[in-house]
Amino acid sequence: MGSSPGTIRAHPDAESTRIRVIAYGPDSLVERELESPEQIAEIRGRHAVTWVDVDGFADTAALAAIGEVFKLHPLALEDVVNTHQRAKAEEYPNELFIVAHMVHVASPAEGGAVGSAGGHGHTRLATFEQVSFFLGDNYVLTFQERVGDCFDPVRERIRNGRVRIRGGGADYLAYALLDALTDSAFPLLERIDDALADLEDRVMESPGKATAHAVQSIKHDILSMLRVAWPHREAMDKLQRRDSDFLSDATKLYMRDCYDHSVQIIDLLQNYREIASSLMDLYHSSLGNRLNDIMKFLTVFATLFIPLTFIAGVYGMNFNPEVSPWNMPELNWAYGYLMAWGLMLIVGMGMLLYFWRRGWIGED
Repeated sequence: MGSSPGTIRAHPDAESTRIRVIAYGPDSLVERELESPEQIAEIRGRHAVTWVDVDGFADTAALAAIGEVFKLHPLALEDVVNTHQRAKAEEYPNELFIVAHMVHVASPAEGGAVGSAGGHGHTRLATFEQVSFFLGDNYVLTFQERVGDCFDPVRERIRNGRVRIRGGGADYLAYALLDALTDSAFPLLERIDDALADLEDRVMESPGKATAHAVQSIKHDILSMLRVAWPHREAMDKLQRRDSDFLSDATKLYMRDCYDHSVQIIDLLQNYREIASSLMDLYHSSLGNRLNDIMKFLTVFATLFIPLTFIAGVYGMNFNPEVSPWNMPELNWAYGYLMAWGLMLIVGMGMLLYFWRRGWIGED
């Protein structure tokens, strides 16, 4: 706070900086991990495309040095380390600057199982990482918060000498990376779809507090992803439509694929949000039905014992039959006790039969 514009200030918990370079052309390939930004100059310019991948922002001096090598705008470089940016696409005099977000799907061992949080905690199905791109003449820079990404398929395509990517320019590489980043959301969508199907069964079978918390947790994940997906779609739309010196017309056609995938992701997320909301309604309905069943059972149970209590109360008065012949002559009967039990059983079974015929019990 209060620093001048363009100041590079990394978060105290930022990971150590690692710089990797892949430089290639139709007939050449160099892949190295660099010890300092100054080594970039030894590789840059000798190949058709240079891709510099930076992981971790702890070494702000190295980041500034990379900015000097490629003449990056200081405001864009400042946005790289401020990792709470919306997805966007901005053009500067020397480069096209793009901010996007990568999805890291949590494994069940990391707490990504649905409903695995206890109490009032919240486990996330996925986390989001800001990835910044710089596209310039014959180079692409990617800045990631930490090691580990979804770009390995692109690296393999470069290593295997695929004609399209090895013969394409830096703008095609930027498209390939953005496409891989956009598609990183689909495994999470599959997890959400499976989780919602599982939660639907749980809501019907055991609508308890843990189930309600699991529904709220996945709804929170869906809303978090929507907050990321909407700006990403806007950025992809801007890239496919804008006139830019850094994007060829052929690459803009490919950018439509990224935009289409972004639209598809948002459509699925909105459907999942509606399903999650309906699951909460179903949860409350299931609770209401369960409470009704309990109240019905208690009511039937209490109603059943009302006449039985009356009979037991009558024969518990013990009026002396010797004083008057009207004073409970059953007290002198040899089978008076059995008669009272028989009367209660007949009344009780008769009431159960009546309840059953009316459909108040046993309708399942």
